[in-house]
Amino acid sequence: MSSSQFRMLSGFNHNLKHKGKTYHIQTEDGGRENPMIITHIFLGGVILSTIRTPYDDLLPHPDWEESLRARMKVQHLDE
Repeated sequence: MSSSQFRMLSGFNHNLKHKGKTYHIQTEDGGRENPMIITHIFLGGVILSTIRTPYDDLLPHPDWEESLRARMKVQHLDE
């Protein structure tokens, strides 16, 4: 196994303003040992919502990291 199979992908972070409030959206990779895309929505440092999506179905494929990156982006932008 190569070392790339064990590293976590870097995530996404954005701030959104809505009705005078700034929300922080953070999406991260749980890693191969915990194959989960995790998105948190924060307001003032408090987590308002968490979305978890498993990605263990991607792991058997040779290009799983590319597919994971695409899924992370979709989840981040949709939430």
